Amino acid sequence: MARTWDSFSEGDALPELIKTPGVSDLVKYSAGGGDFNPLHHDYAFPQAKAIGSIIVHGRFKYACLGELVSNWLDHGGRIENIACQYRGMDLPDQTMTCGGVVKRKWEEDGKKLAELELFVENSSGKNTTPGTARVVFK
Repeated sequence: MARTWDSFSEGDALPELIKTPGVSDLVKYSAGGGDFNPLHHDYAFPQAKAIGSIIVHGRFKYACLGELVSNWLDHGGRIENIACQYRGMDLPDQTMTCGGVVKRKWEEDGKKLAELELFVENSSGKNTTPGTARVVFK
């Protein structure tokens, strides 16, 4: 059921989205996103060897945050903008938890708006990808 303006309050948490991307997922994302950096798929790549693993694309995590917000809206509005910062590495075959909270809800120029604080936490609970989104409701 579509999210409505009256169905949430400031401080509400968004339902978490759990992702556990494997190597195949990263290869598919490389093909779709055009980012064939071997750090995302080749364990023999020198940087991957130095780290001890390949890593999940930053843009993959950004897309996961977009999916999180889109799922929460459920066609009740649209994402006006979304942004994130890459502050840590996530590894394949490890759980990434995407979540967020409603930081602000207001009306401006006839629009019903909400600001969301977003995150991607790695399997150790570290926020590797903090972000924000601004959404507009129908």
